[in-house]
Amino acid sequence: MLSRRVPRDYTPNPLAALLQEKREAGRPILDLTGTNPTSVGLPTLTRRGLAAMADPEGARYEPDPRGRREAREAVAAYYAARGTHAAAIDPARIFLTASTSEAYAHLFRLLCDPEDEVLVPRPSYPLLAPLARLEETHLREYRLAYNGRWTLDLDSLEAAIGPKTRAGVLIEPNNPTGSCLSPKERTAVESICAERGITIISDEVFGDFPWPPRLEVLPSWNDERRVPTFVLGGISKLCGLPQMKLGWIAASGPERAMQDSLNGLEWIADLFLSVGTPVQVALPRLLEERAGFQSAVRERIEANLAILRGPAGTGGARSAAADVDPLFSLLEGEGGWSAVLRFKRPASAAGTESVAEWALRSRDVLVHPGHFYDLPGDDDVVVSLLTPPTHMAEAALRIRDG
Repeated sequence: MLSRRVPRDYTPNPLAALLQEKREAGRPILDLTGTNPTSVGLPTLTRRGLAAMADPEGARYEPDPRGRREAREAVAAYYAARGTHAAAIDPARIFLTASTSEAYAHLFRLLCDPEDEVLVPRPSYPLLAPLARLEETHLREYRLAYNGRWTLDLDSLEAAIGPKTRAGVLIEPNNPTGSCLSPKERTAVESICAERGITIISDEVFGDFPWPPRLEVLPSWNDERRVPTFVLGGISKLCGLPQMKLGWIAASGPERAMQDSLNGLEWIADLFLSVGTPVQVALPRLLEERAGFQSAVRERIEANLAILRGPAGTGGARSAAADVDPLFSLLEGEGGWSAVLRFKRPASAAGTESVAEWALRSRDVLVHPGHFYDLPGDDDVVVSLLTPPTHMAEAALRIRDG
């Protein structure tokens, strides 16, 4: 007998089944979905970073539920240098975790009793639902809408709030939309949360990767806040090191309101002690060495966005004939590693298949269907901006005659 929190059906979806069939047949697939920075030709771990992992200090085991003090100080220094008004962040308010997934799980345990509710954006990455299921927490969705830019539907946010709402998740920039809240939207969200006693969880793992022409990093919630706020980050995205398994929770908010939360979070973290000592010892060096990786990622994002925007900014699959509409358009965002494309349904697509299934079946191009992320458009797809630009350009050529 298994817990009801664990799914029973593991049948591959149609796209996964088609992909397996194509690979078994030896078809050369152009994969536009890869977001693993260690497998797409990007510089990640430097020699100095690797040497820091071998520091003899890593052989010692002196567990601290919040993480090594020196590592937490390095995170605090990162936020101070980032220019997010967090120069005075207290390392005692930082908790190291093995991943952002673990950070979410800790916070759901901290904030919610079984059947309590957490607000989450729609669309978003399909991670929160299974994590919430494991913690017996219910998710209530609020809407992000696209009308030339992504905006927060405040009416849907307020409508989603109920008597069991304990927290609201913000993802900035959102994955996959790349969107961030405007200053007006941020003020409105914080006011609503303050009035209703709702804690803010802000996932900012892609915050160092703005889309050009913007150069500066994206805004953070890690400064003086009116309500208890937990900011999530980590070196998986920040430094391109998912294999090192180190993330964090940085807490801010009124001192009296936060004390019980900080004590409770320390108690939870003490049960797991999940972060290895070598990566904690190396963290200051790994953060110092991030510039090369981030520069390469930003160059790749810029190149891929140029392909997707096309010569006139209307889509990368423009027909050779100037008077023919492009097959897709880019839904503009502000940052992150993914992009949403809105297709005009190809004439050769079968009646019931998604655009993603059509692209894989007829063009050997792998993209994610929008419904994976609860995108509203039937013919929306998601691609990774970490894709080598030569692959992105070749994929555009393959689908341009759709």
